[in-house]
Amino acid sequence: MNPSVTARKLAFSFLIFSLLAFPLHARHYVIVLSQEDLFDASTSADAEVAAAESFPPEWDEFGDPDFKPDHELDPGSWRPIFEPESDDHRAPPELVEYYSAVVRMMSAASNGEFGTMQEAAAEIEEAARNGSPHAQSLLGFLYEMGIINEKNKAKAFLYHYFGAQGGNLQSKMALAYTYMRQHMHEKAVKLYAELAEIALNSFLISKDSPLLEPVRIHNGAEENKEGLRKSRGEDDDVFQILEYQAQKGNAAAMFKIGLFYYFGLRGLRRDHAKALAWFSKAVDRGEPRSMELLGEIYARGAGVERNYTKALEWLKLASKQELFSAYNGLGYLYAKGYGVEKKNYTKAKEYFEKAADNEDAAGHYNLGVMYLKGIGVKRDLKLAYQYFLVAANAGQAKAFYQLARMFHTGVGLKKNLPMATGLYKIVAERGPWASLSRWALEAYLKGDVGKAFLLYSRMAELGYEIAQSNAAWILDKYGERSMCMGESGFCTDAERHHRAHTFWWQASEQGNEHAALLIGDAYYYGRGTERDYRRAAEAYMHAKSQSNAQALFNLGYMHEHGQGLPFDLHLAKRYYDQALEIDPAAKLPVTLALTSLWIRKNYAESFLVNMIDSLPDVYPKIEEWVENVIMEEGNATILTLFVCLLTVLYLRERQRRNAGVGVGVGEGVAPPQLNEHVPLAPN
Repeated sequence: MNPSVTARKLAFSFLIFSLLAFPLHARHYVIVLSQEDLFDASTSADAEVAAAESFPPEWDEFGDPDFKPDHELDPGSWRPIFEPESDDHRAPPELVEYYSAVVRMMSAASNGEFGTMQEAAAEIEEAARNGSPHAQSLLGFLYEMGIINEKNKAKAFLYHYFGAQGGNLQSKMALAYTYMRQHMHEKAVKLYAELAEIALNSFLISKDSPLLEPVRIHNGAEENKEGLRKSRGEDDDVFQILEYQAQKGNAAAMFKIGLFYYFGLRGLRRDHAKALAWFSKAVDRGEPRSMELLGEIYARGAGVERNYTKALEWLKLASKQELFSAYNGLGYLYAKGYGVEKKNYTKAKEYFEKAADNEDAAGHYNLGVMYLKGIGVKRDLKLAYQYFLVAANAGQAKAFYQLARMFHTGVGLKKNLPMATGLYKIVAERGPWASLSRWALEAYLKGDVGKAFLLYSRMAELGYEIAQSNAAWILDKYGERSMCMGESGFCTDAERHHRAHTFWWQASEQGNEHAALLIGDAYYYGRGTERDYRRAAEAYMHAKSQSNAQALFNLGYMHEHGQGLPFDLHLAKRYYDQALEIDPAAKLPVTLALTSLWIRKNYAESFLVNMIDSLPDVYPKIEEWVENVIMEEGNATILTLFVCLLTVLYLRERQRRNAGVGVGVGEGVAPPQLNEHVPLAPN
């Protein structure tokens, strides 16, 4: 945390504690099933079979790798604006006016032109009235944020509803997130299930793609410089060195560059043609890992004509190099009958087991599918969810989807719509609309804070926690430079605080403990909202549920002083102790807090207690005096010279005394040898 902020913490010891570093990211999603999630032991096998057969017949067990480009999956996407270099990304004629308005809106955000934003909003509203679902979706966003139009959640919901009905998938994401926040899980789960199925189209059959999370541009109050450095794409020095090595014939470098382009890593945009070229060059130089990816490319038809025969050949070559995830790809081809004479479930199962035995998550996933549907094996729902659980906790996104289906339909697991909603959301957020994050990051790296803030705001509306956190941080960090726009002009300080507060609150709801702490601080101090100790305690409780040491300390302080929580010294001590258990670095502030508790308990209403209680009021005055008097340029110089003078005088006096001791030794006392034991003189 920033010291200038923490100087006004709840108390002097609370101040010291707040200077420590704490985790600030949302926790990784780890699934732990309890006995309550499973069917009762008394559930008959016939009932389980009937439940399994309740799955929709159109659900393809293994997922068909019918590759489609992202712009086809996300109609109305802003891809033609941000990635116009590809012919596939040209805007359809009927959407030219819509995209013209979006371009104008982006220009207004970049240049801080409120008038241009008004013109763009007018064009969007006109297109929305004429029935454009994509314009309706964007108008819903403007009402949700309070940009140009008065902030109106009802109108935002209405326009998103119309947009979703017309096929805009980003509006469906916004509606699903709204339903989830309101605990309307029956509606949320239906939308997230549809969106998750669309997102699955971009997943691979053999080697699961890396989990591409949006980049968090901050670490607490500071910019995440290391994370941003790794996201500069072709401008990154490391990438340029790697590219140079690849051009000089380094096969490992060729593979890495192909991997970056294939998955869109390190800030690069996906380019399957470049990936294919680099993988082919790497294979020619004997790089085995590229074989597996070439098998994937030919199986999916990504950047090349689909050819299952070639896919089978490359995957077999990769498996001979002990690339165990290639076994999973081979199993898939045999299960589907692609590139082979006919389907062979026995061989498919053997390959899946080889992959799973070598800790390949996709192998576990496909074995789960076989046992779920009884494909080539006897149906076993218990084994199915166990395989899915292992795969999901290893990050396999398709396994999240399967578990979501089981919780959604009550197949193998007890029906649990909140759990199904959360799991579907994880998968849905990997859909093509996640490109918003890449465009926002590119704008931020170029110094275009206004455009980055607008894009993160749009993404935040769709329910992405990292986007909510990034948008809030930009508001807090850049203030007026964020180009935050309201109904009648640029946002005032109060409007920015309120909007940042909203984003932080949404992020805290999704597990961002740093956001929960900031919300607690906002309510405690009345920043951007009215002071409310009770709500501050609720926010700290939310962070405490994620084992956050700072939150535990804050709750202990509030119990000690009876602010928003009952006055209870025993509970205060418990929270202080728990804070120390979680973070040993908190020893100093916790020790001070426990000392304060002891004094308060044994010397109630004494001068010492009054002095401790006065510290939060005294400290800001001391800080202000230091800033205005001591740190004033002239006074600081004089103080520095004075300290230097004292240091010189001290050193000269010390030298004089040492010289005196040396004279005494030379006059008649032999100095001790280095290894000679010199006994201490008796008292």
